[in-house]
Amino acid sequence: MRRFGTRIWYAVGDYMATTMSWLVFFSFRKIHFENVNFKYLSSSFKDPNFLKGIILIPLLWCIAFTIFGFYKDIYRKSRMKELINTLIVILLGSLFLFFSLITDDIIKDYSNLSTSFLMLMSTHVFIVISYRMLFLGFCKKQLENSKVSFNTLIIGGNQKALELYEEIQEKSNYLGNNYVGFVQINGNKTPLDKYLSNLGKLNAIDEILKKHNIEEVIIAIESSEHALLNEIIYELVNKKLFIKIIPDIYDIVTGAVKVSNVFGTALIEVFPDLIPQWQKNFKRIIDIIGSASFLLLFSPLYIYIALRVKFSSPGPIFYLQERVGVHNKPFKIIKFRSMRINAEKAGPALTQDNDPRITAWGNTMRKLRLDELPQFFNVLIGQMSIVGPRPERQFFIDQILPRAPHYKYLQKVRPGITSLGQVKYGYADNVDQMIKRLKYDILYIENMSLGLDLKILFFTVFTVIKGKGK
Repeated sequence: MRRFGTRIWYAVGDYMATTMSWLVFFSFRKIHFENVNFKYLSSSFKDPNFLKGIILIPLLWCIAFTIFGFYKDIYRKSRMKELINTLIVILLGSLFLFFSLITDDIIKDYSNLSTSFLMLMSTHVFIVISYRMLFLGFCKKQLENSKVSFNTLIIGGNQKALELYEEIQEKSNYLGNNYVGFVQINGNKTPLDKYLSNLGKLNAIDEILKKHNIEEVIIAIESSEHALLNEIIYELVNKKLFIKIIPDIYDIVTGAVKVSNVFGTALIEVFPDLIPQWQKNFKRIIDIIGSASFLLLFSPLYIYIALRVKFSSPGPIFYLQERVGVHNKPFKIIKFRSMRINAEKAGPALTQDNDPRITAWGNTMRKLRLDELPQFFNVLIGQMSIVGPRPERQFFIDQILPRAPHYKYLQKVRPGITSLGQVKYGYADNVDQMIKRLKYDILYIENMSLGLDLKILFFTVFTVIKGKGK
């Protein structure tokens, strides 16, 4: 609750800072360009346009700051990085305000436009950044005084883990980690026992994470235990955790990994954000606007398809099926029914070429991907995205994981209506093909961006037009 309240206060402070910035800018323009005497300046504040601006413009700033991810993980922020990002957003926001509002004003001398822009930007830079640096300094003090902390678990208990913990204890600067204990990798008594509680073994990791409300995990295992690394990571991949590993010196020298400096100890951040927060937020905005617009504009097409499904064979129009989504959460995917009723009375089965269970109209829908259209409802309510790895049923996931444990990486993002695997490979007829298609979805995860999403959407449309859906 304390951290949620901090986010609220950070946003409220931004609103007040941008309000003050606009007030200073407005006053400057009245005095400098319109020659309003300072004594009579207050009468200008009764202008309805000023009153609208002083309320709406700070609100627009806060919306922009939210989209660009400024209110996430306040206590983990780097003040230098926050300063740079704030400068960039204020520059972009000032350009938007300048061209949408200022250039429409009646100005006698157009050379004053540059002065207006510089004043608009500089007031926001000075006031907003001053407030933010003070606020983040206050948050830093809360971490140092242990008023806010992140429950942290160490996995491993041998020499490396001991050295890490001793190094942490020697440091005077405190970054908020509350070490609640460690998970034992092997059955031997470990040197970390004298400092931290032994919370159990790796096979009980789910229970340990929930019981102790763990937010951060540091994997500190010996070089001889690296064969266990994949197993450990696969256990943690779908959890909402900050995961870090003590690297070998080779990992640091090659520069092949992202390394953060924590308590003087280099730690590899295993799962940093797949895409920047602002892209993640824009992706969700595009999903909401895109799905709502599609559902509205193509409602006649939905009605037509629904009627064709209804008259093609007995049974319901829509087909609901449980799939596994982001962070391993199940949800009901919505599709136009393309199969005859009771098609899976013998158990779950993937479709095959010339599958007798599929109706004639169902075959047409599948080639044109029309059966997927109701999934825009799933997108609208946040269960799916327009672009993302296709969700599977738990029955098939259980068959995939023993052969391809990296499938779990797909569950770090919302599943999608279309995917790189869909446009490059198509529908999978069996588990072997699902595993082959998996490499394209892993490639998507590793290269996620709004630009890649646009490319996939283009190729999806091209596939639909050509009728090449498998």
